[in-house]
Amino acid sequence: RLLIAALAGGSVAAGSAVLLGWAFYLPQEVLRSLVPQSVTAPVAMGIAEQIGGIPALAAVFAVLTGLVGALCAKYLFAAMRIPTDDQGWAARGFALGTAAHGLGAARAIHVNADAGAYAGLALGLQGVLASLLIPLAFRLV
Repeated sequence: RLLIAALAGGSVAAGSAVLLGWAFYLPQEVLRSLVPQSVTAPVAMGIAEQIGGIPALAAVFAVLTGLVGALCAKYLFAAMRIPTDDQGWAARGFALGTAAHGLGAARAIHVNADAGAYAGLALGLQGVLASLLIPLAFRLV
């Protein structure tokens, strides 16, 4: 289930970035730099370089994504009524690690140890999956 959640979360993150970029008529290089924004900055830079993006810009997008995720997650989880029981902390942590990578994982571990563990797991899964699948997807397109 966690692998499927990681694949779904990473796909939605990359896909929504592409759709927003198209909506704002961003140049192709900038659009390709947006795609890996939900992985940690060094990984995002490597992916952006492989797919024709701008590595430094990908790092900026990754850091901004992490900041927004870490700052907004508490309010979003409350609005979605995700509980603070064991399963709720696992869901919150995994979501933070998936969407907000290292900064989200740091926030999760600060709030709850279980959430931090799941955030770290999601962070690692996203890094591996994005590194393998994003360049592959761009080669196929």
